[in-house]
Amino acid sequence: MSSDPNPSVRRRTVLGGLVGVGAAVAGCGDDDPPESPAPTSSPSAMESSPTPSDPSATPDMETGQEVVTGLAVPWGLAFLPDGDALVSERGSGRILRVSLSGSEPEEVHRVPDVAPDGEGGLLGLAVSPDYADDEYVYAYFTSDNDNRVVRFRLGEDSQSVFVGIAKANHHNGGRIAFGPDGMLYVATGDAGNTDRSQSPDNPNGKILRLTPEGDPAPGNPNEDSPVYSLGHRNIQGLAWDADERLYASEFGQNDVDEVNLIEPGANYGWPHVEGEGDTDGGRFTNPLATWPTTEASPSGIAIAGETLYMAALRGQRLWTMPVNGDGTLGEPEAIFEGEYGRLRTVEVAPDGALWLATSNTDGRGEVRDGDDRIIRFPAA
Repeated sequence: MSSDPNPSVRRRTVLGGLVGVGAAVAGCGDDDPPESPAPTSSPSAMESSPTPSDPSATPDMETGQEVVTGLAVPWGLAFLPDGDALVSERGSGRILRVSLSGSEPEEVHRVPDVAPDGEGGLLGLAVSPDYADDEYVYAYFTSDNDNRVVRFRLGEDSQSVFVGIAKANHHNGGRIAFGPDGMLYVATGDAGNTDRSQSPDNPNGKILRLTPEGDPAPGNPNEDSPVYSLGHRNIQGLAWDADERLYASEFGQNDVDEVNLIEPGANYGWPHVEGEGDTDGGRFTNPLATWPTTEASPSGIAIAGETLYMAALRGQRLWTMPVNGDGTLGEPEAIFEGEYGRLRTVEVAPDGALWLATSNTDGRGEVRDGDDRIIRFPAA
């Protein structure tokens, strides 16, 4: 690729091809993605429809129950208003609906034009905050040409929201989430080119803040730009605390991984700084917490009550950190070390339960009987 895609170029036209339950994935080259195993629900986790819980409640991390097994590299996890979960599979392009009602997981959508390669494929999911009215689901995925965000109603055609994020075999970012302000936050990676992270006109190595339609959100540091923060290597997790502060987890390179408190317009230093270092007179912002890459390689994060949870891939553990009143983080503690293998995604459900997805079938983990799986920890 001779030049990076222009972040201002977006298409809101309907993408070709009807998207329906059981439809084939298009745009993946000569070979179709391998057939995924039939996922199954776990009766021990089934219960009545969830009801909203106290937002300050803390999940009971000693009573994990398998919700679903037999998944193929689950990546995105988002909840519908009724408490059912939508789960994306990175390689197949499938989106499954997972319920606590006792029914088997159901394929409810297949995203076309997904081109899985290395760390790319169908990645993050988000559900519109106005889902009761518009029924939109948002997805971040790797196509033949780029990484992009689309939206769709389940079983219907997709609309482009934001296109032109450079892709690569690695560092594709991919986490998306709606913030408390109703805007869509998009985490991107540098796609192997470190210069992109410091370029304010390039969408890679950034957190983007968009309207639901894909325009730069009102109140961004530059009103004509989607960029909310820059200087990132490969953001993998986004979460807000009770005071609406945004935190992000990020892959380091050789030394340390990190969690950052995200401020609008702040520069987090990559590639000039990895982890904590010289701020260049305040130009760069240091992380709140760091880990050796062997103990983390962080992916998704979630905040329940006053605790931040961070899934670790290479580290094969779940890190927990107290969220202090001033936005800092307390001493990290690791749980489930080696118990479930590689951990990809962690999210808080509408009922306050914590859902945790493994990633042992991604070619880098030791596959265990039943992998990949999602474990649910109910609100205490």
